Amino acid sequence: MTRIAFHRRALTGTSFALACCLAAQAPVRAADTTADGTADEALAAEDGRGLGEIIVTAQKRAENLQDTPISISVMTSQTLADRRVVSLLDLGDGAIPSLKVAPFFSRPGALIVNVRGVGVLSDSNQPARDQGVGVYINGVYMGRAQGLGTALFDVENIEVLKGPQGTLFGRNTEGGAVNIVTKKPSGEFKLNATAGIGNYGSYRGEVHLDLPEFSNLSLKFDGVIAQRNPFVKNPLSGALGFNSYDKRGINVTALWKPSDSFSAELSYDSSYDATSTLYLQQLTAPTGLPASASGSPAVLANTPAALFKIEPRRASVAAVGVPQDPSIGKAEGYRLGMEWNVNPDLRLRTITSYREMTQTQWDNGSATPSMQQATVTAGVVPSFLGFQFARYSVAPFRQNQFSQELQVIGELPRLKYQFGGLYYLEHVEDSAQAFNTAQFTDAIGSAYTIRQINYAAQVIQRASYVETTSVGLYGQATYNPPVAGDRLHLTVGARYTRDRKKGVLFTVNGAAPIVPINGVNVQAPIPLNASWSRVDPMINLAIDATDDVMIYGKWSTGYKSGGASSRSLSYRGFDPETVSMFEIGAKTEFFDKHARLNIAAYAGAYKGIQLDFAGLYEDVINGVRVATTRTTLDVVNAPGTGRLKGVEAELTVAPIDGLTLTASYAYNSVKIPNTLNPFPQAGGVLITVPLPIYQVYTPEHAASGAIDYETAITDNGIKLRFHLDGNFDGGYYANYNDPNFDNVTRAVRFAQPKGDQALVFNGRLALVDIPLGNAGAKGTVSLWARNLFNEQHVFYKSGSAQAGLSGFFNDPRTWGVELNVKM
Repeated sequence: MTRIAFHRRALTGTSFALACCLAAQAPVRAADTTADGTADEALAAEDGRGLGEIIVTAQKRAENLQDTPISISVMTSQTLADRRVVSLLDLGDGAIPSLKVAPFFSRPGALIVNVRGVGVLSDSNQPARDQGVGVYINGVYMGRAQGLGTALFDVENIEVLKGPQGTLFGRNTEGGAVNIVTKKPSGEFKLNATAGIGNYGSYRGEVHLDLPEFSNLSLKFDGVIAQRNPFVKNPLSGALGFNSYDKRGINVTALWKPSDSFSAELSYDSSYDATSTLYLQQLTAPTGLPASASGSPAVLANTPAALFKIEPRRASVAAVGVPQDPSIGKAEGYRLGMEWNVNPDLRLRTITSYREMTQTQWDNGSATPSMQQATVTAGVVPSFLGFQFARYSVAPFRQNQFSQELQVIGELPRLKYQFGGLYYLEHVEDSAQAFNTAQFTDAIGSAYTIRQINYAAQVIQRASYVETTSVGLYGQATYNPPVAGDRLHLTVGARYTRDRKKGVLFTVNGAAPIVPINGVNVQAPIPLNASWSRVDPMINLAIDATDDVMIYGKWSTGYKSGGASSRSLSYRGFDPETVSMFEIGAKTEFFDKHARLNIAAYAGAYKGIQLDFAGLYEDVINGVRVATTRTTLDVVNAPGTGRLKGVEAELTVAPIDGLTLTASYAYNSVKIPNTLNPFPQAGGVLITVPLPIYQVYTPEHAASGAIDYETAITDNGIKLRFHLDGNFDGGYYANYNDPNFDNVTRAVRFAQPKGDQALVFNGRLALVDIPLGNAGAKGTVSLWARNLFNEQHVFYKSGSAQAGLSGFFNDPRTWGVELNVKM
């Protein structure tokens, strides 16, 4: 269901300040709130006045961050520039410790977004499955993980709300919400253009043009383009390398304001995002197999000679050359937002949106690890002649969505309120093929050839379609009782939501699925027709202990919608998962507003957790077992109640003029109940004891810090700006469970591998406000670097010591220069 997030409440003639981000601070800037609720960068905070305000809209009205009793982090446009953020994926280095962004396995075109260890969608290629952290662009919910990797437009800020947001934002925000707000038309002539080049053949260009207002109409045009060559070369002539991107997009916005009390904003955006898959490296050799005569750990006696390479360090050239095509995502959308200020205390808003998205997915980055299959297939003394490997996964995806929301926001004496309703309709379809593209041409595996096959003629392993309809009604009010010097604020709210999903699984392994009915297998498409109703309440009590200290306690709930797994042979359904969380926190400022410390602690219950299990067989249904040669996946709701707890702290200090220091830390703990694997293992043996479950994409400890310094270096206003940030996480699991469970010893045979610890630095050095001619134009020249010290770590790791480990390395150091002109 679409949820409208972060629409700013306009107060005519009132200015707000927008400062540095708490998690990765940029130099403080003020901000004016415009009629449609966006914030434009204005002058820097006045010297000597300390930290400026940060305006957020977590409660659907513009409020100072320090007066908003929930845990929020904000990244400004300056912060994004300092970190050289091109897309959301660049936030994966840990700029906000409680937020984890990562590619879906090897595919940068679909993202995993996780807050406080909640919301993980580890398998994005399921049309009837949703993410648990809502991502919004200008108040419009992005319904799919595909398309989230597109280049960002002229971003004003990114706000991250932590913890369940089920009351104001509704379904699929059990972990939190990420809202991207772009800059709106100003009604004045403005040009902001950027061009730059970097290593790996990268280049980037942006143009943002505001035209003067005419006939109460203001227009703004945005264009972006960003390209980077592969990090890992592909030895196959003419084939695309691994981990590259080619992004571009346009956005056109028209703002019509015939009076001070009414405005209408119509926008259109179109994005193109071509990426290549990440390269999966074989990190270690299987220790349970005999070594070769030479004793080399890189080539084993029963693995392909000379081709099966162990790569414990980040590779620059793939071990084998394989076909690789770009995965291309295309998205476009329309948005109409209208706002009517009925009177100074009552405001009506409506947002109408329609979006379309297509995403092709071509993944052949696992060729070397796939050679291990020969070890099992051929035996201890193998002949590799004719053995196929280099599995190519092809999975196109298509989606469209329509949403309509009405908001009513008002004030009465001692009472602030908001209520509204939303309708959301989504259609999603997918299909998938997987086939080997290479095979060995000799018995010892020293040579191979690319198979000459027609990709389009390969078996379609699955195809499905789903329609989602969601309706929600919500209300929330904050009461300021006339006691304790007006320092108490009690907020209560609730949301009713009804979801319905109707769909069908058309194809399994090139034919209609096999459905067991009354002990007989029947071949027919499998339908999905399920609905759920849900009420999400919220209570919050805040106390202004002093003018600079607020403490609060909050209870809130959220949920992630149920559905069915299109990877399942039976289109097995699953129920929603839910989070109920208590949070206490404090927001403080001291040293005459030159320091700010915000802390929060939380604990909660996590129920119905949606877990992925893979195997070779479907579970028993009505006494009939459905077998298949392909690996399939079921989603299972974990039994019982999981537990969540954590602590967050964010510190910002401005000790002297021009210098800002920030530090942030997050401890996140997620405990998931042991869960029974529904699939039998090798030899058809059923696992009869629930397995321990690892929470994925959640470092237990994470931290970020930054230094920002700006000073004038010439009499004509040229300034030097310096930024350095460092980001740490303690490593995380990438897979929920290990199916290798011994029913005799009742223990997991191989421990699930955990990703490496990481400490990554980014930096930027810039000369800003360089006068360009007499027209008031100013320029900026900057030198930037991501992963400044070229640190290496494996963020995704799978396998075991006995079977061999494989994984994805983080990006190598990238750097470049950019020129920006503003007029």
